[in-house]
Parts: sequence; structure tokens; C-alpha cells
Amino acid sequence: MRAHYANPRNVGSVIEPSGKAMVKSALDSDTVLVTLRIEKNIIQEVKFKCMGCAVAIACSSMATEMVAGKPVDQAYRITEQAVADALGGIPEYKMRCSNLAPAAIRNAIDDWRKRSAEETGFAPR
Repeated sequence: MRAHYANPRNVGSVIEPSGKAMVKSALDSDTVLVTLRIEKNIIQEVKFKCMGCAVAIACSSMATEMVAGKPVDQAYRITEQAVADALGGIPEYKMRCSNLAPAAIRNAIDDWRKRSAEETGFAPR
């Protein structure tokens, strides 16, 4: 986990994103914004901005690494537990307040689907 906190990957914002979403913790002030670029149902680029604790930053970094280059449907299924496991575990109480990136990724994909439906008349799957 320390490597993803001390040197987080994919920090920033995708220019002209296909989808974006912000998720705020209901328990504290942790907040994560995910932006992504999707082409041919593949996540080509994904970035995050996080205002939160070390665990929130590490989870966001790891989650973006886990979905980059993946098909949308696979990325949509990312779970909080999978992110925690990939980091070698996180405290249970942090699962509820700091592991926000998987939800933000799903919401950003939903945003992409909504935008696509508005532009083309149908939502991609």
C-alpha cells in the first residue's frame, strides 16, 4: 500500500473525458474524482484526483491501475474487496470511508453510457 500512497499512479484528469464521476464518503471528508477515456469499449485512460487520507489515495491509485486497458464490463465489476486485496489488505473501517474509487469508476462508466445514449440514441454495453 505504501508504494501507491507515496507514488500514486494515474493522478490528474483525463482531457475531454468520456465519463467522469465524483464520490464522497458518507463517513468523513474523503472524496475521489475519476475521469476516463473509453474507445471501442476499452478503458484507454483513467485518472483520479483524491482529497483524503493515505488509504484513500492508495485505493484510488490501485483501482485505476486495475482497470486501465480493460474492457468496460470487466472494469465495471471491480470491487472494493478486490482493491483492498491488491493492496495487501486495509483496515475494515477504511473499507467504508476510503475505498471510494471502485464506486467512482462504476459511476464514471455510467456517465459514459449516459453521454453515449444522448449522442447516439443508444447506450453501449
